Amino acid sequence: QLVEFGGGSVQPGGSLTLSCAASGYSGVCMGWFRQVPGKNREGVAGFDSDSHPSYADSVKGRFTISKDSANNTLWLQMDSPKPEDTAMYYCAAELAPCRHISGVASAFYWGLGTQVTVS
Repeated sequence: QLVEFGGGSVQPGGSLTLSCAASGYSGVCMGWFRQVPGKNREGVAGFDSDSHPSYADSVKGRFTISKDSANNTLWLQMDSPKPEDTAMYYCAAELAPCRHISGVASAFYWGLGTQVTVS
């Protein structure tokens, strides 16, 4: 089970941290996705099978993904967010395939999502 926390409203240029509590999953292939109504889901950041982080070009340099493997917790630090970052953000586990987030097609496990609004 994946449960996201930390969504809400933030001003452009501010910061927001999302967290994901993963119960029953201890693998390394985890990441964050986002979706805007009417658009395809987009991979934002993730860890590959070697635990290397990767980012979508649109957030590189502004967002940071991290994890606490001992406590099965995943974070997404969002710095200098932009209005175009407004979306529902989803935590995902067992990425398929487990590689650079740009190449991830889907995941086996999903959270229910948390809304982030930048305005």
